[in-house]
Amino acid sequence: MSFLSITFHQPQLTDLDELVALDQCCLGGLWSKNGYQRELMSSNSHFWVLSSDSTQTILGFGCFWEILEEAHITLLMISPEYQGQGLGQLLLYGLLRDAVNRNLERATLEVRVSNQPALCLYQKFGFEVAGQRKGYYQTTGEDALVLWRKGLQYPQFEQDLYIWKQQINDRLTANHLQLIIKN
Repeated sequence: MSFLSITFHQPQLTDLDELVALDQCCLGGLWSKNGYQRELMSSNSHFWVLSSDSTQTILGFGCFWEILEEAHITLLMISPEYQGQGLGQLLLYGLLRDAVNRNLERATLEVRVSNQPALCLYQKFGFEVAGQRKGYYQTTGEDALVLWRKGLQYPQFEQDLYIWKQQINDRLTANHLQLIIKN
């Protein structure tokens, strides 16, 4: 069986329409095209894109804002047909690795209380519930859980990243996916 090559790279302005389409599909239109363009131009926003190397189709996207010593993860989405194959783990790993490289000390995010797959992913990476925002999601009125991951600056977190990287590589291989990193 052949492998699908996945690239891990920075987004370009030419990716805006595809990012908005993926956002609409995964998040119900959380950000507009202008919102994505603004984020891509901001020095405080950091992104990673997963795409098919052969078709250049975007399969996933993640973003965090660098706020003082914190990585506030604003987006993490995987195209529905590629969910459950380890790409969400890969994307979260990439965001956390980037946060460590920027000497950030913690990561935080909000997630729908009903989003069990995302909650399991974040808990696997050591995120803990720090609070709840009532009615956070305007379109549904659903609450959000506020999750925190402390200790990104400690050697133990580097060891955790190493272990997660090995587990993610094994899972990608089992799903016939091969990672290629581009700058």
